[in-house]
Amino acid sequence: MTQSLYIASLEPNSGKLLVTLGIMEILSRRVDRLGLFRVIVPESTEKDNHIRLLSSRFNLCMTPEEMVGVSHEQAKTWIAAGQEKQLLSEIVARFKAAEAKCDFLLCEGPDITHLSEAFDYAISLRIARELGCHPLYVASGYRTSIPELLENIKVADKSFRQLQMELHAVIVNRVDPNILDQAEEELQKACSNEVVIDLLPEVASISNATLGEIVEALQAEWFSGPKDNLLRTVADFKVAAMGPANFLDHLVKDDLIITPGDRPDIIFTTLAAVASKNYPSPVGIVLSGDITPDPSISRVLAGLDEHSIPIYRVTADTYRTAMHAASVRGRLQPEDERKIARALGMFEHYIDMGRLKEKFRLTPRTIMSPLMFEYSLFERARKQRKHIVLPEGDDDRILQAAELLCLRDAVDLTILGHEKKIRSRAATLGLALKGINFIDPQTSRLTGEFAETFYELRKEKGVTMDTALDAMMDYSYFGTMMVHKDLADGMVSGAAHTTANTIRPAFQFIRTPPDVVVVSSVFLMCFDTRVLVYGDCAVNPNPNPEQLAEIAISSAKTAQMFDIEPIVAMLSYSSGASGTGQDVEQVRQAVQIAQKRRPDLLIDGPIQYDAAIDATVASKKMPDSEVAGRATVFIFPDLNTGNNTYKAVQRASGAVAIGPVLQGLNKPVNDLSRGCLVADIVNTVAITAIQAQ
Repeated sequence: MTQSLYIASLEPNSGKLLVTLGIMEILSRRVDRLGLFRVIVPESTEKDNHIRLLSSRFNLCMTPEEMVGVSHEQAKTWIAAGQEKQLLSEIVARFKAAEAKCDFLLCEGPDITHLSEAFDYAISLRIARELGCHPLYVASGYRTSIPELLENIKVADKSFRQLQMELHAVIVNRVDPNILDQAEEELQKACSNEVVIDLLPEVASISNATLGEIVEALQAEWFSGPKDNLLRTVADFKVAAMGPANFLDHLVKDDLIITPGDRPDIIFTTLAAVASKNYPSPVGIVLSGDITPDPSISRVLAGLDEHSIPIYRVTADTYRTAMHAASVRGRLQPEDERKIARALGMFEHYIDMGRLKEKFRLTPRTIMSPLMFEYSLFERARKQRKHIVLPEGDDDRILQAAELLCLRDAVDLTILGHEKKIRSRAATLGLALKGINFIDPQTSRLTGEFAETFYELRKEKGVTMDTALDAMMDYSYFGTMMVHKDLADGMVSGAAHTTANTIRPAFQFIRTPPDVVVVSSVFLMCFDTRVLVYGDCAVNPNPNPEQLAEIAISSAKTAQMFDIEPIVAMLSYSSGASGTGQDVEQVRQAVQIAQKRRPDLLIDGPIQYDAAIDATVASKKMPDSEVAGRATVFIFPDLNTGNNTYKAVQRASGAVAIGPVLQGLNKPVNDLSRGCLVADIVNTVAITAIQAQ
């Protein structure tokens, strides 16, 4: 039987989408077929921001059209004609059709801010009753005092009781952070112990609009600067009418500057502030009054694109532009990963996940999508927080990933490099690197100590003290030594350096446990419905049988570490006893060694990939194998095969490949591809933290 939950609100400005997003994160980890149902949508399905965001982020089992009850205009027509029963009947029919496709259907009540006078606010609860869903009530704490909060909750509770409905949980969103603790205490006293009550603070960086949203609302035309930096959140607006010297005194980080187009002094003063270490970095400039700066000014600005901020122009005067810009409300949008990460981090920090999960009474899911796997990584990393060092502080992707990791509150971070330069670059990119430690190996007191340690470890290999000092000026060596000396739990590098540069120091002094024959790697291949392990695709060119066996055993351990049942297939170009030759015999020997060392593991081979993964093929080629057709861990016979196969599968299937994840070291050090995305870095850091656990 399909389970469902109804997210209701009777107040405007509740920020219901943030709550829906957070609940979806919980559900996506535990439900196979997850669906969304919006009972009344204010816009078309294609434009509805809730559907766009949740469909893009989660593997929902429905089309956007199936997620909608009725449009706002349809509902308004029925209500105006006194046909509420027909409205409810249509919504119920659409709900039942959606329910048939899901194991769990998350329903969103109508947005009060979009309802016209034709609706009364209690219609959201009447819809919930008709659908038979358990309701979760979202109250608005926006600009609301504690007595007002208590009164609003009482009114909502009375409305629920009048309709003979049981209220499972209340989330009060957008509460003034200054009254959060006191408000929670007062609400807990006022409400039944059977009701889960949680409070979320108002966070300006979530509720404020981005530069892109303001540009869209103003219908502004691009004039100069970067075109791809529109996701920075605007903290405030500055109308620049005074002279440059006085204007600078009022400049605050993440301001949007609004000034007439004939004020080149303000334009250049603002750009100078962006470049200066002594002034905060604004988000952008809007030139008002339908005035275009002189061609000579435009020519100068064109040469500053790389280090400047976006500049747009509008036809309206300065006053109207400022008023219109200030009225734009921020939204959670699919493309804004920073805002989403900040919202999810806050939700997971403040919401009692355990009590909410008990209310859902869900069974564990059997399908694992890339997003679910990512969610599980953060969940695991948070449970036993670890400290990860990132040596490549001069790479923008590292800084962007660091901010996302801070927002998700998953790990502690140290970034290597010159702190002032890094913070200056971060400010230019609009990043907030709060709570991150910085160490500059060029000036750190640790450098000498690390060099002495390296010299003692490697002097028999010909390393001199001067060579050791030079080595510690290499950030990869410095970061690895932090891990070796327990000043960090793990290291992630390689975004700007080769694999050899990243892992060579680990081989030299982190080394392997006595029972490990060889260091190897795996890729975690995230498909739509499952995660598979591929090894070794990055380190060992031509492993011998003993090394292949070690790779299989290490890969099985890695799979277990990430809740993947290890069923290990040792791959070759033939299956079972059908083939002969040196390459097949080498795999056969490796299987025997691995089975002898770990008789508790399911390991079989030689086996072809199709027989390992497809039950139908397996029934013909290896019908008696416990591994064939069920494999989750795939061990390739050599690096050439493994590296090409993982890339071919990744490109052909659209799978997310996380790795290479190094295995077999005493402490975790992981390599990044030089073409890695920010999301790859975030996931690899989380994986490294879990390995360190």
